[in-house]
Amino acid sequence: MHHIEPHYNWRDYYIAAEDEQSPFYGRVNSEFEFEYAVYNHLIHPQWDAFGSNTLYMKLLYADYESGFSIIELIGEWNDCLHNDIMFFKRNIVEHLEEQGINKFILIGENVLNFHRAEDDYYQEWFEEIEDGWIAGINFRDHVIKEFSSANIDYYISFGGPLDDLPWRVLSPGQLFKKVNQMMVHRLNP
Repeated sequence: MHHIEPHYNWRDYYIAAEDEQSPFYGRVNSEFEFEYAVYNHLIHPQWDAFGSNTLYMKLLYADYESGFSIIELIGEWNDCLHNDIMFFKRNIVEHLEEQGINKFILIGENVLNFHRAEDDYYQEWFEEIEDGWIAGINFRDHVIKEFSSANIDYYISFGGPLDDLPWRVLSPGQLFKKVNQMMVHRLNP
């Protein structure tokens, strides 16, 4: 896992550590010293912690004018033991919402599994964004099934073209446009 880096091709567009509105403003990531691990597996030092012991992230892009963010995740999403959604909601999502973000693209191809607990934080997040949405793209099939069995797919949209989106070849704006079109179509059939 230590070889899996967050997507870095968008650094010409956005760097969270340089964005005064970002929850990671001023953060300095090492290139060589490994600080975090998912259980006993070290992860690349470019990933950012937000309070969870098993789930890490990278804020790849935030557009406050258009109200969207793109977040890449790695690790185990464990609400049962570690209440990851609470840390994610309180430390990241609420900060971004205060900056005007109400559309969230979560990239989940490096999320290994999901362990459920209550859905209170998901429901709260969903209700707070009103005209916005939460889209999960490229999550693994078994992880989507785990989210679905916990009824979290009511709050986060998965499936269909969101499951196999070639997001790395797009710019952040192009990815948002594609996902937004899908979400508008889903929400207003």
